[in-house]
Amino acid sequence: MANQMLDLLQQHLGDDNFIDKLSEQIGGADRDQTRSAANGIVHALSGAAVQTASTPEGARGLLGMLDTDHNGSIFDNIIGAVSGGGNQQGALEQSGMGIVESLLGGNQNGVISMVSKMAGMDSGKTGSLLAILAPVVLGALGKAKNTGGLDISGVLNMLQGQQQQSQTNPAMQMISGFLDKNHDGNIADDLIGDLGSSLLGGLFGKK
Repeated sequence: MANQMLDLLQQHLGDDNFIDKLSEQIGGADRDQTRSAANGIVHALSGAAVQTASTPEGARGLLGMLDTDHNGSIFDNIIGAVSGGGNQQGALEQSGMGIVESLLGGNQNGVISMVSKMAGMDSGKTGSLLAILAPVVLGALGKAKNTGGLDISGVLNMLQGQQQQSQTNPAMQMISGFLDKNHDGNIADDLIGDLGSSLLGGLFGKK
């Protein structure tokens, strides 16, 4: 079965123009680094969304976010959304920061450090990219939900399918292994302890 969320995200992450716009918005970065970091961010946010939706309260919160502010309309003009500049750009990043806080809580710095090491990107740029892409990821999920008429079970299946298909990429396997080192299916407890430790250096090398 096609994964509309994954297809939509892959379409844009494979588009050089879209990646170049992202690079410009974070202050200039190598295209390959930006694409690598973007893929890591999408994978990490999708995993966090799975965990958020795994409880009734979290599922209601996620569906509420999709039904109100992230119904997929961002894809009506995705290039304009990420490169609008001024107040429009500030609003996108502000929205993204709220999403990151909702999905990752106090663990966003750990995700930024992990993705920065993977992509070889400055952590400040990675943080900006995380904020910009968070509404894009939820927008893709919201668009797929509305197009397919999905309930929370369907949303979870969509997210889990995205995670499973990403495992064909060795770098994404490393992220999953790092996020869930104790293999309990819960990334939250794994983000806290080891970032910046010798394990991180062993996985990605010193920057």
